[in-house]
Order: sequence, then C-alpha cells, then structure tokens
Amino acid sequence: MRDYLLTLCVTAAVTYLLTGPVRKFAIATGAMPEIRARDVHREPTPRLGGIAMFFGLCAGLLVADHLQNLNSVFELSNEPRALLSGAALIWLIGVLDDKFELDALIKLGAQMISAGVMVIQGLTILWLPIPGVGTVALTRGQGTLLTVALVVLTINAVNFVDGLDGLAAGMVCIAAAAFFLYAYRLWYGYTIEAAAPATLFAAILMGMCLGFLPHNMHPARIFMGDSGSMLIGLILAASAISITGQVDPDVLRLFEGSTREATHAALPVFIPLVLPLTIIAIPMADLVLAIVRRTWNGQSPFAADRGHLHHRLLEIGHSHSRAVLIMYFWSALFAFGTLSYSVHSTSMWIVLGVVFLSAIGLVLLLLPRFSPRAPRWAESFLPPRYRRRRAVAGLSPESAGLTSPVSASVEEPPAERVPVPAGVNGSTAIGHRSRFTDRRKAGTPS
Repeated sequence: MRDYLLTLCVTAAVTYLLTGPVRKFAIATGAMPEIRARDVHREPTPRLGGIAMFFGLCAGLLVADHLQNLNSVFELSNEPRALLSGAALIWLIGVLDDKFELDALIKLGAQMISAGVMVIQGLTILWLPIPGVGTVALTRGQGTLLTVALVVLTINAVNFVDGLDGLAAGMVCIAAAAFFLYAYRLWYGYTIEAAAPATLFAAILMGMCLGFLPHNMHPARIFMGDSGSMLIGLILAASAISITGQVDPDVLRLFEGSTREATHAALPVFIPLVLPLTIIAIPMADLVLAIVRRTWNGQSPFAADRGHLHHRLLEIGHSHSRAVLIMYFWSALFAFGTLSYSVHSTSMWIVLGVVFLSAIGLVLLLLPRFSPRAPRWAESFLPPRYRRRRAVAGLSPESAGLTSPVSASVEEPPAERVPVPAGVNGSTAIGHRSRFTDRRKAGTPS
C-alpha cells in the first residue's frame, strides 16, 4: 500500500505542477476556442489539460517500475506497456482535436485503433465469469470485439459527462478509488498477482485526477479537453478489462461446496461484471439518453446539444458547484455501494444504507434553491466565496463594497454585459480574471 500511495502522490504532483505551464502553452498556441451555444462557462478557457495528465501517467509508471514491490508488475505482465501505447495514441488524437476540432468519426476510429493496440499487446478479455455457468472462455475474436466495445463506450461516456468544471475529473477519481479498493482486495486478500496491474492503473488514475482538479474546479482555469477526457476514459476501461478478463475465477476455488456457499463466495469475482457498469452508470446513462434524444429529433448521435444531465441540473435551479457535487454524490453511491456489497453481500445494513442515501440524493435534487449556511466558527476553513459578507464597522454598506438593494435594482442589466471574445486579451493566464469587457485592453488609452 505504501508503494501505491507513493505512486499516486508522484502522479498527482507531476500533473499539478505541469498544468500551469501547459495552460500558458495552450493560450500561446490558440487552443482556446470561442464559446459555443452549449457551453456553460462565460469566458474563453484554454484546453489541452490532457498534456499534463499524460505526463503524470508517464511519471507514475516510471516510479512504479523502480519500486521493489511494484517492479514485478512490469516483469510478469505486458499490460503496463499496452496501456501506455494505447494511451499515447488516444492522447495524441485528443491534442489534435483540442487544437483543430477533428471530425467525430475520426475520433471514433482512433478510439478503436487505440483499443486494438492494447489487445495486440495482451490487454484483452480472455474469459468471463457468469453466475450459474462458471468461467466461459472467449475466442480471440470475441475477446477483441468485447474489449474494443468496452473501451469505446467508456471513453465516450467520460467524454460526454465532461461538461462542467471539475465534473469528469471528480467522477473518474471517485470511480478509480472504488476500483482501487476492489482490485487491491483481490491482489492482497486473495494473493492474486494478476490483479496487480489493475490496482496500479487505478492508483495512477486517481493521481492524475487529483493533480488536475485544483486547476479545474469552478471557476476553471483550464479544461482537460478531449486529450484528457479520452485519456482517463481509456485508463478506466483498461483497469476494468485487466481485472475482469485476466483474473481466473478458478484460482480462487470458488465453485466448491454447496451451491449457496459457492454463490456467496463467487460474488467478489462476479462483481467485475457489475462494478465497471456502476462506476460509469451516470456517464453511460447520459450517453444513452443523448443518443436516443438526438436520434428522436432527427439529429446525428454525434451532434452537440444542451440536454445532458448536468445541463438539466442547471436548468432546474442548481448552481454550478452544487450540480457537480450532486453528480459526485450519485457516482460515489453507485460505486461504493456495489463495492460494499461485494465485501458483505449478506448484510441488510448495506442495502438499507444505500436506500437511505438515495433518498437524501432525491431530496437534494428537489431543493435546488436551498442554500445551506456554515456556522461562523467554520467559515475560516471555507474558500472566501463561500463566506458570509460582514459589514465593516463604521462604514455604510456602499462604502464597504457591498451593494444595497436599491443600487442593485438600478445596476446595468446583465444582457448589456458582453462576454470576452477568444484571444490573448480574453484569456485569464495573466492577471485578474476578467469575465466581461468592462476592463480596457492593454495598451489602450484610459
């Protein structure tokens, strides 16, 4: 566990430290497109955050290769090399798309090729544990098709959910944390060496997301772009493929004894069939609904719109930050609920806990305008924008910088505040974050 935590910390540190220079590079190269109709941010923001995430991946694999307890993963398995090959290809296509806006079919073909590269190097599904049947061996063609389909679906599910600041990185980080605990339990609890690559992939994926989140939380200073969303989607799919198709259920000797005992004992192995689906349940539901919605309206399934789940949360009155936190909540509930059930499948308390938390989640969805207030003693631990405003002693609200209700009513209407167009003057790389054209451009007379 210490080596995994060290790998996670190094990956997070490299990703965090490189994101700032990558942001300036994205602005200098013009990887900062105009604001589109479906976007929720109000000023041009640079992309290419996936560059920092990819180098974080490389740093994590390099460190793990030099650790004594993790070096065997590279010696006994070719899966880390297969992952790096597929990740490099999908990352390169993502960088080109962030800069030049590639066609959707080109990206789809690149996703399939990246999955094929991993299959050629051995990262593929070899067998499936099916309840009531046992272990079903797959032919090479079946394993290839199933692997490619899982990779493409996961990449697009993560890409579809990347619509709010910090949403995709946070949800994938939650998924990676649940998957890490599950894979580590198989590797450490059952001493299955075949589960070690998936454990390593999940730890590195957590580090990539944690290192990028401080730059991507609302208001975001940089977006990961397709170079980042497709990259983390591929790594998440690779973890699921490694643990599902490479770990032989017969090694655990689960199908011995009575039928009831064998069924309960086999749950930790059957869970890989369910856990990847629960991890991407929210993004996958968004993907399916988007395809159905666009096809029903006579549009292409790849056409962009504002009908995603996070857009609907904003429409019913939730703030940007609260919509992201609600999506985090449901993702954690699905992922860790399934993980808990795999450990104690006979415990009724787990089912009751999931039902109770689901009720809380529904209440949060129905109260979009409820604004909780933190107690005074806790405000020092909160960011400044979440603290209550206090009147300065001896000063009126106007002189203290607070706007009175009267002055607020005569303030210029929001429609007259024009967003900043794309370009260096509209960027936020240097100086204060200027959302509107109230400030004059540098070099103009005052």
